[in-house]
Amino acid sequence: MKTQATYQNHRIIGTKGSPEKGNLVWSSDKILWLAPIFLVTLIGGSLTLSFENLLVFLVATAMTLCLGHSLGMHRLLIHRSYQTPKWLEYFLVHCGVIVGLAGPKGMIKTHDLRDWAQRQPACHDYFAHQQPMRVDAFWQLFCDFKLVNEPDFQIEKEVETDRVYHWMEKYWKWQQLPMAILLFLLGGIEWVIWGSFARVSASVLGHWLIGYFAHNAGHRHWHVEGAAAQGFNIKFASLITMGESYHNNHHAFPGSTLLGINPGEVDPGWWVIKGLEKIGLVWNIKLPADLPARSELLVIKNNVDGESYVEVQQ
Repeated sequence: MKTQATYQNHRIIGTKGSPEKGNLVWSSDKILWLAPIFLVTLIGGSLTLSFENLLVFLVATAMTLCLGHSLGMHRLLIHRSYQTPKWLEYFLVHCGVIVGLAGPKGMIKTHDLRDWAQRQPACHDYFAHQQPMRVDAFWQLFCDFKLVNEPDFQIEKEVETDRVYHWMEKYWKWQQLPMAILLFLLGGIEWVIWGSFARVSASVLGHWLIGYFAHNAGHRHWHVEGAAAQGFNIKFASLITMGESYHNNHHAFPGSTLLGINPGEVDPGWWVIKGLEKIGLVWNIKLPADLPARSELLVIKNNVDGESYVEVQQ
């Protein structure tokens, strides 16, 4: 029998902080980064649309989202749900950096603060994606939420003092250059537009869009009692998100490498991880059964009267 305990994020120290009180402010960093990328994508993409360029976009986007965002940033760096050689970890996280959202430390803090806020009894709509879509898009893409009383946050020493991660964080925007140069040498400026600008635009917009729907609509197997925001599984988006759209599963088992944990749930990221495991490049894979039981995690039962919740049986 596992010990039941409330889920705790190890990077949030103590109980200080309120996820409700703060100020929404323009982010000059986001605006100066994303506005030119969106503009080049809109103008350049419309002028250079072709089957070849679209194929370059699809391959580049799939590679960086799967290897980078899902395997590198999320399942490995943020949740440490499996282990891999350090050289491969750096490569996967680098692929995550060129998705275009933030550097490794920025991604960790952004993810963990939102995760912490959503698990409180109440949090600001910015963290829970509870405003109308057009408002939430503006907030997430071009604004920051500055907490009046932010919790104490501490990234683990192995990341904080790592020179490679320090370099990745400091120069995260410039890390688009190697891939852009390679694309230019292989296919000229059109490949750069589609393989870099359009890829980053689609990845950033897609990340926001899935985040919005995954906190507002979809299917749920589990309910996290006392949490301000619940996650939903968006099954139809599982292929294009590499399994990241199973957000209800992730809220229930945040440390699990496997995200598509129920029958029929397609998880491409999991396929790649299992392939890497077979050749000895991945080990210590964590599954839901390996995680501590949680007193606040309830199973949802659907009946004629609607939803009811029951405790998870161990």
